[in-house]
Amino acid sequence: MGKIALNNMKFYAYHGCFKEEAIVGMHFSVDLIMYTETSKPQKSDDLKDTVDYQSVYLMVKEEMETRSNLLEHVLQRILSELHKKFPEIEHAEATLHKINPPLGSSVVDSVSVTLNSDDLK
Repeated sequence: MGKIALNNMKFYAYHGCFKEEAIVGMHFSVDLIMYTETSKPQKSDDLKDTVDYQSVYLMVKEEMETRSNLLEHVLQRILSELHKKFPEIEHAEATLHKINPPLGSSVVDSVSVTLNSDDLK
């Protein structure tokens, strides 16, 4: 079993409960960890035997372009789509960070939510 991670994927999106977030948008980042069998690609050195992380990135990008009120909803969509398109992934964990969230006068670098594929059951 191996671990493939896409770290700190950056997106500009329009997620959030406030009307302004849907209009102005803000910065987000996504961390995605995927667990899959890697013994075959370790020997074959062939992309078709492993998870193509460029394809995974494009799928995450597409899900980030679909607006949601809640970070949990975005992550649920990402993890569901991941398992549909990449059935070889046995387990995954995703964290979505909202950078500089609108929390009034307080200064917060980010808020984040983490879900794993077991949370979909």
